[in-house]
Amino acid sequence: MPPPLPPKPLQPNRASLSFLFLFLLSLVVYVSLSPSRKTPSPSSSSSSSSRNAPADSFSAPHRLFLSLHPGANATIAAHLRALTLRPHLAGTPAAARTASYVISHLRAAGLRVALADYYPLLSYPASASLALLRPDGALVKPLPLAEPADLEAAAVPPYHAYSPSGSAVAPPVYVNYGREDDYSALDRLGVDVRGCVAVVRRGGGYRGAVVARAAARGVAAVLMFKAADHGGVPQDSVYASGRGGGDGDIEDARWASDAARVGRRVAFGGEERGWTGDAFKRSNVLFDEDRKLAKIQNVFGIIRGSEEPDRYIILGNHRDAWTFGAVDPNSGTAALLDVARRYGSLLRSGWRPRRTIILCSWDAEEFGMIGSTEWVEQNLGRLSSKAVVYLNVDCAVQGDGFFASATPQLDKLIVEVTKQIQDPDFEARTVYESWIVNNGGISKIERLSRADSDFSAFLHLAGVPSVDFYYGDAVSMFCLLRLTSTFLRHLLLIEVFPGYHTVFDSYKWMVEHGDPSFHRHVAIAEIWGLLGLRLADDLVLPFDYPSYSAQLHEHATALSALLDGGGSVQVQPINSSIDELTVAIREAVEESKKLQEVDTTEDFAALRRRAFNDRLMLAERGFLEAEGLKGRPCFRHLLYSPPEDSESKLSFFPGIADAISQARKYAGEEEQLGIQHEIWRVARAIQRAAAALRGELI
Repeated sequence: MPPPLPPKPLQPNRASLSFLFLFLLSLVVYVSLSPSRKTPSPSSSSSSSSRNAPADSFSAPHRLFLSLHPGANATIAAHLRALTLRPHLAGTPAAARTASYVISHLRAAGLRVALADYYPLLSYPASASLALLRPDGALVKPLPLAEPADLEAAAVPPYHAYSPSGSAVAPPVYVNYGREDDYSALDRLGVDVRGCVAVVRRGGGYRGAVVARAAARGVAAVLMFKAADHGGVPQDSVYASGRGGGDGDIEDARWASDAARVGRRVAFGGEERGWTGDAFKRSNVLFDEDRKLAKIQNVFGIIRGSEEPDRYIILGNHRDAWTFGAVDPNSGTAALLDVARRYGSLLRSGWRPRRTIILCSWDAEEFGMIGSTEWVEQNLGRLSSKAVVYLNVDCAVQGDGFFASATPQLDKLIVEVTKQIQDPDFEARTVYESWIVNNGGISKIERLSRADSDFSAFLHLAGVPSVDFYYGDAVSMFCLLRLTSTFLRHLLLIEVFPGYHTVFDSYKWMVEHGDPSFHRHVAIAEIWGLLGLRLADDLVLPFDYPSYSAQLHEHATALSALLDGGGSVQVQPINSSIDELTVAIREAVEESKKLQEVDTTEDFAALRRRAFNDRLMLAERGFLEAEGLKGRPCFRHLLYSPPEDSESKLSFFPGIADAISQARKYAGEEEQLGIQHEIWRVARAIQRAAAALRGELI
């Protein structure tokens, strides 16, 4: 997390500067001794020779899938170019053309195609303007909202979907990231933000939470901006800040403005570093919204399973974009089409998956994961009983460095698969080897305690084990950064992809900056496709629940530390339920070993494996609570839904996190009882998962 604000001016001494010099020198030496990077053009063929795993570790279909490596980078580049010719905001004719493109290529691969159309209420900008004014109201300068770019097609101006129409003529106040700490700092400085235009720097969490926090403070309007200049994006470009969470309809989508110029001119007399600017007058913000029902279309490519057709392995990516979408999301769309191409080749060779594979191209994700959420809600009953896993890729490539987040039972499988895939940047390494180097010797897998992509409805509503991964881990050298000073942390942590949600998210940016050779795209497609094959074909599902037990023990320890001295609140119910789950997991591990040794021709062997796999699949559903989190019924997962307080110190146990946040606002016995109540809810959820893993009711 960023340090508390406002930051004090740093005065690095000679020792810290010497350490910085030695550190940077070591980086130069490390890079010079590292294996050479690959730099061929997208049109060059990729090599398929450097797989570090022995050939007999793969089944024949898996070997065939990976043998289709040559030329994949050129194929993916062609897909990305075609998909990003025009901006394709959901509900527009351009978005419909991208759907047709995906449909045609899924059919060409030999997959059965199905469609699901919906007509949600979408929000578009009718008009918007921003201007600088003098104190007497005289115009100083109108600020154009269009982003400068040498691109033919015009995108919609930056806006926050579902923001109500209105205008505000008021002095702007720079509120840094718009967090509670920032507003507290303003209070200490004697700055009243009521009735003002809040100028917010990107990076303070979900956009919707930032806007809601500003509204609670009486702010009249919000302008978000990004001031840094990195990665091929011109300075002064302004665009949407980080993603918002949603429940499928009109949750946070985006707000942006031409506020970089405004932000640089804001001042209120403070002396804190990073908070001052030039003298400023007033601003005039005007926005007119156009809401209308619009058609969106989810596209599916289906490969029916040969033995368990009613068990679903689901791979998904969204297709709609705020602008051209070369990174977000069509780097993932292009990779998905390459997975389809390879699966089609397997089909032509005579292969059929054991379980059904569904490739999903979602629509209207940028408006709050609408396409995927509508489909999950429509099919919730069947998905709850039949969906094995959901594998999500959103922005497949936004830089270098592999990143993965998942529910814990999938950790081991991710590690196994990344050990089989050649690293796209270092020829002598696998993806896994570079991954652990970048993270200080550990394969860092995050948890899905956020609602910023299409996995949300699958995990948080339906309880389906899920994965999300991409190339572009902004926090590389994880362990080193934990140990270095704030000065070095700010020096080293630069944003990988600053063109997020702008017209600079283009094919040109990808070719020049993101992935010129498209080998990272190939690596993502291979990891994605191989994960799908393992989950579709393995006789016993490759779920590793000991990883879940270990993770829950870590969560319980962290919660105990956070509540240390927290009065009468007891964490013991969670510890006891984790112990119960651990025993059930040990029993399941032994049963799994026996089932893998059973002769497939033995009477009832298939039935026994099927029943056991269902228990592995359904254990995750145990963590759901039917009524959901307090006031948020669409978030039913008591372990990994996002907390309501985006500044919570807990990234797990969201109900407990929300109760703790409430207790800090209103300290009292009732709030302490609220925390204890949420602890008992989590404990019972873990007990339900243990019962499901045993195949018992209680």
